[in-house]
Amino acid sequence: MKLVVIIPAYNEEKTVGEVVRSIPGIIPGFSERAIIVVNDGSGDGTVLESERAGARVVSHGRNRGLGNAFATGIQAALGDGADIIVSIDADGQFDAREISKITAPIVGGEADMVSGSRFLEPASRAAVPLMRRIGNYGFTKLVNSILGTRFSDTQCGFRAYNRQAAMRLNLFGDFTYTQEVFVDLFYKGMRIMEVPISVRYFKDRKAKISSSLFRYMWRAFAVIFQTLRDKEPLKFFGIPGVFLLALGLIADAYAFFFWLYTHVTTPIRMLFFVGTVLIGIGLILVIFAFLADMVKRVRETQDDILFRLKQHR
Repeated sequence: MKLVVIIPAYNEEKTVGEVVRSIPGIIPGFSERAIIVVNDGSGDGTVLESERAGARVVSHGRNRGLGNAFATGIQAALGDGADIIVSIDADGQFDAREISKITAPIVGGEADMVSGSRFLEPASRAAVPLMRRIGNYGFTKLVNSILGTRFSDTQCGFRAYNRQAAMRLNLFGDFTYTQEVFVDLFYKGMRIMEVPISVRYFKDRKAKISSSLFRYMWRAFAVIFQTLRDKEPLKFFGIPGVFLLALGLIADAYAFFFWLYTHVTTPIRMLFFVGTVLIGIGLILVIFAFLADMVKRVRETQDDILFRLKQHR
């Protein structure tokens, strides 16, 4: 079996070489391993340091975001003949010696994707800064509520994928990919597991992806809800539609019976108008939910065609 490690990197000249060199040359379960650094339009010496350390570099002409860098890495790894793909961050916060721990459940046939978790063991949990713990808890709770699962860490960038899971991935978020991957593969029936990993943070180093907390939250929420819109359109559009429809019917029914018994409309004229508007909006959303569900079925067929084309290639 061949293992390919992909490392998305943007202006990481200080650490990317160390990360590449720290990846073990011999990993249990694999007869061959390769390392691909995806240079996401860096303006420093990321490319030079990666090549010096022995990695193959695939470059974007400009900075296109972590999500695009990850997708490029997946395609490059598949093209390189990977049986299992591991993604790891370029900033050195994860221990590359734990790659065997990440890949073991896939090698053993227990999972299609394995994600590292910084929160399954007390020591690792304590190493994560408080604000990151709070943010991670919120996003993980949101993903779990959508999927009905009990994952502990849906933001971790240290993961492994078998070939089938990697070929099933069709991602659209350019800013980040971590939450979208969980939702996408879960709905495609892939087996997802978590394993505990260690992590280290550096006080003098600022994370590029989450340096602006508000910006990160806004864009990560957008990725999650766009994915939910595509995967569960009946719930996404239908539930608000039915709620507004019911609210409008209640308002109009109250206004009608008020008029029936009092023969006046002055106090409830606006209520009747608002109820009618809510009924209209609710009906539009319900109709849109069914149309979006039809589009979802077309997209699922396209996803299957893409998967088969990737297999053929």
